[in-house]
Amino acid sequence: MEGLSFLILIVIATFIVAGGLASLRILMGFGKKILTVAGNMVAGLILLLAVNILPFINIPINPLTVLVAGFGGITGVGILLIGSIIGLV
Repeated sequence: MEGLSFLILIVIATFIVAGGLASLRILMGFGKKILTVAGNMVAGLILLLAVNILPFINIPINPLTVLVAGFGGITGVGILLIGSIIGLV
């Protein structure tokens, strides 16, 4: 009976390790997308701060513009620039 419980323990451990490896593979697939989105957010925020240094462009730093620049990235900053030129921001 002792050998049977050891065999069951090995089978359960194998399933746990296999499930962990499968989960890790899925997370690594999502991780690449998450890393890309995070890089885009950082680039947008840095570009927003860099654009505000220019004397002829005035984009106010408030939660809305930070969200647009963060989620939109470089495209979001471009939208804020166009809005600033038109007079919407």
